[in-house]
Amino acid sequence: MRALLLALPALALSGCVTVHPPDTAGTCHADAAQGYIGRTASAEVGADLLRLTHARQLRWVAPGMMVTMDYRGDRLTVSYDQAMRITNISCG
Repeated sequence: MRALLLALPALALSGCVTVHPPDTAGTCHADAAQGYIGRTASAEVGADLLRLTHARQLRWVAPGMMVTMDYRGDRLTVSYDQAMRITNISCG
């Protein structure tokens, strides 16, 4: 009986999961932006990267910054160094 009472909250929470079909309209294509590696990170460059990659979201990653490991096909992740130079461009 006790095991059943402990399992009830987990069962209730599992009903909250929503699964969405993949959306290819905002799919990120990082290959198109690799020429921006080495450029200075800025708002203008970010706008260019979004346009080039067809991503819907842009995530800037500063040196030492912790980021989530969740994968989002519509998100472009751009890492930069202490000098604000772009070091990596990838989707997710």
